[in-house]
Amino acid sequence: MNHTPPVCDYEGSDYRTRFWQNQNRNYEDRVERIALRRLMPSNGGTLVEIGAGFGRLADEYRGYERVALFDYSRSLLREAQERLGDDPKFIYVAGNWYAMPFVAGLFDTIVQVRTLHHAADAPAVFRQLARIARKDGRYILEFANKQNLKAILRYGLRRQEWSPFTLDPVEFAELNFDFHPRWIRRQLETAGFGPGRMLTVSHYRIALLKKLVPTRLLAGLDSLAQLTGNWWQLSPSVFVLNQHPDTAVTAAPDAFFACPACQTPLTEVDGRLPCPNPDCDHIWRVENGLYDFKDEG
Repeated sequence: MNHTPPVCDYEGSDYRTRFWQNQNRNYEDRVERIALRRLMPSNGGTLVEIGAGFGRLADEYRGYERVALFDYSRSLLREAQERLGDDPKFIYVAGNWYAMPFVAGLFDTIVQVRTLHHAADAPAVFRQLARIARKDGRYILEFANKQNLKAILRYGLRRQEWSPFTLDPVEFAELNFDFHPRWIRRQLETAGFGPGRMLTVSHYRIALLKKLVPTRLLAGLDSLAQLTGNWWQLSPSVFVLNQHPDTAVTAAPDAFFACPACQTPLTEVDGRLPCPNPDCDHIWRVENGLYDFKDEG
């Protein structure tokens, strides 16, 4: 029997207002955008953001022809719709990242920021993303770094039990994981990606510093420190650029969605996406511009 790992569900949450809006996180937002712009092509054909939430980073994707904002939470995707208006390039997709509803070889660029820490089975997520990445596609991944300076100091002072030096992920709270950089690179390679350039991010994520130092200056200092990422990783956040090998497939021009149950390409019919596979009776729904692969329609 197949076992599907648990998924962290932000359905109905106040994530945007509780964590970002007026929460003194301008520094984190700015340095993550700096890192993303360094690693992500500014334009392209198709892009998907994994765990897009309310669309915080969506304005960074204006140079792409089609952008899929993918999340497990319908309510957060509705917030993204409200923020972004009627721009036809954005496609809102609710689903489970362990069964991605896209055809193989679809995306030129995959972006995943601040979500992998909720992955109970990160290698399974990587396998799904490797399947939907286009030949020579890019995957920009951000992950929570287990081997950060704060964790090292706490471990040295015996204020935490888990070691930041062991490779296995640590679940410090339910469905909240930190990852060792070497473990991440190993799993990416196993999934078929070629991990390359790394950037260390959010070096100065300290409440007192953010209060005393102007955000622009602090972000500028972080921008310089990010360049050390290929030599050491001691920051709480790490970005890594991954290339998909040229052995990957490229999706047909008219193909986009695939049944998450059997991976058969889907065509929308009267606001639904029925699977044409005779051995698969799933029917997925489309409601007010939201493609819903969490429940059948």
